[in-house]
Amino acid sequence: MQSLPDLTHLSHAQKDALIQVLWQQVQALTTQMQEMQKRILHLEARLALNSTNSSKPPSSDGLAKPAPKSLRQSGQRPIGGQSGHKGNTLRQSAQVDHAIAHQGAARCSACQGAPTQHEIIERRQVFELPQLRAHVIEHQLMRWTCSCGQVHQGSFPQDIKAAVQYGPRAKALLVHLNQYHLVPLQRSCALLRDVFGLHLSEASALAFCHQAAKALQPSVDAIGQAVQSAPVVHADETGIRVKGKLAWLHCAVTPRLSWLGVHAKRAGQAFEALGILGGVRSTLVHDGLAGYKGLECKHSLCNAHHLRELSFIHEQMNEKIWDGWAKEMMDLLVQANREVQALGAPLAQQRRAWYASQWDALLERGERYHPYVTPEGAPRGTQGRHKQSKAHNLLRRLRQYRDDVWRFMSDEGVPFTNNLAEQALRMAKVRQKVSGCFRTREGADVFFTIRSYLATMHKQRACLFECLISAFKGQPVQPCLLG
Repeated sequence: MQSLPDLTHLSHAQKDALIQVLWQQVQALTTQMQEMQKRILHLEARLALNSTNSSKPPSSDGLAKPAPKSLRQSGQRPIGGQSGHKGNTLRQSAQVDHAIAHQGAARCSACQGAPTQHEIIERRQVFELPQLRAHVIEHQLMRWTCSCGQVHQGSFPQDIKAAVQYGPRAKALLVHLNQYHLVPLQRSCALLRDVFGLHLSEASALAFCHQAAKALQPSVDAIGQAVQSAPVVHADETGIRVKGKLAWLHCAVTPRLSWLGVHAKRAGQAFEALGILGGVRSTLVHDGLAGYKGLECKHSLCNAHHLRELSFIHEQMNEKIWDGWAKEMMDLLVQANREVQALGAPLAQQRRAWYASQWDALLERGERYHPYVTPEGAPRGTQGRHKQSKAHNLLRRLRQYRDDVWRFMSDEGVPFTNNLAEQALRMAKVRQKVSGCFRTREGADVFFTIRSYLATMHKQRACLFECLISAFKGQPVQPCLLG
């Protein structure tokens, strides 16, 4: 209908027919507008996702990084050095390696007399590195003949196998730079050449890494077994590129132990093949991946993920019209965590019951605004269920796994978040950004074997350089295996 007809010439029946046509058009346009509004809201929500309100990594934020959010209240701790902190201020040393005296004039300007008495009136010290050059040690095989005619000959130490080779300190430094500090092989070799005069090839550097991994493998196997028996274990996974294909880096860590391993699968088969997480029988802290939930142990869900999801609902889904239940949930979780931190122990039963009642009330409020819906003709997910809103899915998980969400409040030593595992994976992603994918599966295994050992020893405040030197000498420092 291009234009409205002259109503004065229409009969009642024609007017009724016209109204019917217009009504149908209005209904169709209304339905179309509603669908477009839903799509707009969906697309705006996707654009608003970032590292602060979802599980997206900070690297995906690009240049428009959102302002960081902290659970710490303003003024809770002053900026700068804290009370009792020793600091790292450069101070003069009592031990001086080289002293230079500046006495001024050699003769008195008044009488031209020679100096008779010297005294130091001020000291200034310069901390400098010595000239760094490789130290060449020559092993000479000797032979001597006794007066009786018997010939005697010495033997080289077991680790001296070639006419020219690199020592354990040179090997340890290369592995330290490449495997821990993530300096690519080419630049690691260039650094050793410029600083020490060592002309090391990339092939030799790669061989050193393989040698280190072989020496450290028994220690890493022991770390993996010790992690499984710890009272609280953190687990997480992230995608990495191996031979140009997607693989999964798995970690199982405690405050004192770190174990990392690579597998082609994300869960199930990976846990069985790697032989680590399947043996955990205590409490496993994770992000809620379905594969973890099938493990026979207690579970604790990462509340940092819940806070981000609740933040998204509150900020991006016009939560004001839904009476602010998501914001109150965030505040309740943060309040409980602060109370546990202040107490330094799980909360009493009565206090936990109060938090449970508040939590259930908020869940009911949220479910009133985000009920389960089965719209006619709505698309179904991979498991045959109707697709639900993010808010509904979150509410369902928070109710279904309520005990796991609040495990930090009831069990000794269970943390509020899974940050420990996420931190263990972070440097692997940095390595991938620096050097790209792993060219071989063997190279990936070498890197994560060495990384597991060094991350563990770092947690235990050991000197990583000295640990690597010992490994190349065939006597690696063994970590403390108490989680």
